[in-house]
Amino acid sequence: MSDPTRLSMDEADQTDRTNQETLDADTHASGRGTSPTSPAGDPYAADEAMEGTVFTSSGGDWETIAQEASALKEERVVVNMGPQHPSTHGVLRLIIELEGETVTECRAGIGYLHTGIEKNMEFRTWTQGVTFCTRMDYLIPLINETAFCLGVERLLGIEDEVPERAQVIRVMVMELQRISSHLVWLATGGLELGATTIMTDGFGTREIVLRLLEMITGLRMNHEYVRPGGVSQDIPPGALDSIREAIPAIGAGIRDLEKLANENPIWKGRLVDVAYLDLAGCMALGVTGPILRSAGLPYDTRKAQPYCGYETYDFEIPTWDTCDAYGRFRIRVAEMWESLKIVGQCADRLQQMEPGTVMVADKKIAWPAQLALGGDGLGNSLDHIRHIMGHSMEALIHHFKLVTEGFRVPAGQVYQAVESARGELGVHLVSDGGTRPYRAHFRDPSFNNLQALAAMAEGGTVADLIVAVATLDPVLGGVDR
Repeated sequence: MSDPTRLSMDEADQTDRTNQETLDADTHASGRGTSPTSPAGDPYAADEAMEGTVFTSSGGDWETIAQEASALKEERVVVNMGPQHPSTHGVLRLIIELEGETVTECRAGIGYLHTGIEKNMEFRTWTQGVTFCTRMDYLIPLINETAFCLGVERLLGIEDEVPERAQVIRVMVMELQRISSHLVWLATGGLELGATTIMTDGFGTREIVLRLLEMITGLRMNHEYVRPGGVSQDIPPGALDSIREAIPAIGAGIRDLEKLANENPIWKGRLVDVAYLDLAGCMALGVTGPILRSAGLPYDTRKAQPYCGYETYDFEIPTWDTCDAYGRFRIRVAEMWESLKIVGQCADRLQQMEPGTVMVADKKIAWPAQLALGGDGLGNSLDHIRHIMGHSMEALIHHFKLVTEGFRVPAGQVYQAVESARGELGVHLVSDGGTRPYRAHFRDPSFNNLQALAAMAEGGTVADLIVAVATLDPVLGGVDR
């Protein structure tokens, strides 16, 4: 039965219209519609005239409100996000125009971290250049170093003379660093989206990798370990055992992250169909790396243009077909498994090799020239110092000239590409025949990929913009060289 005390919807609407007509008539008759006070200046007269009037207020859905705002031609809001904002992955400034919560335009402002690395390298020897390029993309310093050293070796014409043991060590440390970089991406991306457990688990697993790199190179970052002609020193005793013990622990950490995020409805709700960029867009913008592979193209420099013997390793190039942030997440997780597989193969090869040299035999190139760490792990060995300082004047002269002046590189130019954690990392080196680069320039994938941000973010919400920046995984040290 209907409730006799409740008016029908039609009756209620009719009552509202009657009340509004009465209010309009009273306002027009009193002349109070144009001023909050009466002609006499009484501030309360208008309120007294409206006593007993019934008002009806109602809301509306967001689409209706947005349409009304658009019809009124309201100005859009311009917001600066960064360069200090933690979700911009460094000192990246985003200038975004908003219409409500919708991003109508997004522009990236860069240059806040410019270090002049490329120009500084032109005033240092070829070997000293490693000290600079390792600090570009600070999440993958060993990959930066390898790209530069491979270019120098091609200019010298000694790419086939680098000892196999040094090449295997290079591959191993690069793949360990790829895992470390992807874990940082996943951990920081999870934190930005509110998934604190992903952050803590991701950084915990990365710590295992950093301990291995510290044991091999002596440093957790900015290693300066890869040198033109090989690597600075062989892996220390017991390193292979530690690597074999760490592989299952790293795998367990990756597996936990997969269980936590792969089918998590909240995680998928934030990533699926967000920051969309198809294959045509990737090709037009020069985008490489996991973003390109999430659009279905299995392009990877390790397979397309092999270096350091990558063609002899067994690994796959993961691809996805969704072109969105979720696909890039799955790509990076799959790449960690493939990198872990390569690390295991490197450990097997080093186990089968006899300990040997890790630097080219040419003493005019091999720097540091036969240096060895002291027994305490610091400085040069006393035997080497005794040799160059007390027994051989020729050795002392050679050591002095090689360290202070450096070796000469034949005139020419080269472009060398490697696969970093973010895409194709290329180095263009020009030599005029001197002891330092005439020109050094890097194609950092973070810089090239960053121009895709507008295509990914415009038309989405501010919350989706955070996902778009995270899915690019830009490192501003590589952007602002």
